[in-house]
Amino acid sequence: MVDTASSVDEHKSLMDDPGQRGRFGRFGGLYVPETLVPACQELEHAFRDAWSDPSFRAELDELLGNYAGRPSPMTECRNLSAELGMRVLLKREDLNHTGSHKINNVLGQTLLAKRMGKTRIVAETGAGQHGVATATAAAFFGQDCVVYMGEVDVRRQALNVFRMRLLGAEVRSALSGSRTLKDAVNEAMRDWVSSVESTYYCLGSVMGPHPYPWMVREFHRVLGQEAFDQCRELLDGGVPDVVVAAVGGGSNAIGIFSGFVDTEAELVGVEPAGGSAVGRGLVGVVHGSMSYLMQDEYGQVQEAQSVSAGLDYPGVGPEHAHLADIGRARYEPVTDREVLDAFELLARTEGIIPALEPAHGLAWMVRCRDELAGKTVLLNLSGRGDKDVAQVQAILDGDPEALETVDFGEAGNGHQ
Repeated sequence: MVDTASSVDEHKSLMDDPGQRGRFGRFGGLYVPETLVPACQELEHAFRDAWSDPSFRAELDELLGNYAGRPSPMTECRNLSAELGMRVLLKREDLNHTGSHKINNVLGQTLLAKRMGKTRIVAETGAGQHGVATATAAAFFGQDCVVYMGEVDVRRQALNVFRMRLLGAEVRSALSGSRTLKDAVNEAMRDWVSSVESTYYCLGSVMGPHPYPWMVREFHRVLGQEAFDQCRELLDGGVPDVVVAAVGGGSNAIGIFSGFVDTEAELVGVEPAGGSAVGRGLVGVVHGSMSYLMQDEYGQVQEAQSVSAGLDYPGVGPEHAHLADIGRARYEPVTDREVLDAFELLARTEGIIPALEPAHGLAWMVRCRDELAGKTVLLNLSGRGDKDVAQVQAILDGDPEALETVDFGEAGNGHQ
């Protein structure tokens, strides 16, 4: 572990307010049709007003504690640590209500929607965890809910589709493009444009037009602050040597990074090799913001590929692009084969079945065990693996349809 005595000035954070332009360095911004500009500006004003209101913060804190089940615990993995030769800690976001970190952001946004007088919620989802969390919160607040999900993901995440419908949400398949997360975002944004007066778009990651990347980060700060406090207690006032999290859009990673960005801890985001936007992407605009984006030589968006539906996205949140640019965080790719092996490893050594998303972080730790030998490594276990068990079983059994979603190729190199 490292000591925090050499941390930067606590009054000047690398994760400050990005301002009305919504810029993280050269990334971020507001690239939307003119019809959506007023809606984004209305949302920014409403969020700033709510976030400065002690009664809003108190109501959200009460929901996070008594409904979502925060604080989530910190688990020391002694068996896995012995096998890998490093001290492994897990931030257990898998134990939140609905099974992932997504509930933090969703409770904040649906509470904000209620404050704004919006009666209908739309959302996109990949692995289904954001959709389940949104359907859950909408049921709690009595709001109508429509969740867009790529047709491919509807098939491989059938359990979460059923959970959303059981909670009263309408699940609509996105049939265009790769029929995965990118296309679900497209459909949700089209819906929002056409019904903005009554509809709130509950975006699930730190992507999209301003203020979403900033707002979603702020709603996830709770997990970073908890992790920091828990590590200080567990590590005698220090922080981990390395903090690791999976990155697709990047919400769970930005949440836990927020607790350590102003310390000496190394930050590592782990991307799927087939969706390595930081590792092999170029600067471009997608879904309303500028960031690293997988593109061909003509600037057309390339399709991402990942065994994990939640990371099957060709871009990355703009704040992650900024952290990579300034060298504060590094982003590393892992293959689907490495992820499946890590999925089984955590289950076998610790009795914890992870979601495929955080299994990416563990896969990188396994690969870099020599580099990490003797260090304290904190992994954000952003979700539990119930939703992925049937898919993984089908893959391991050699089901041809399940194998279509897997790429066993080699990982590329990320930005250092």
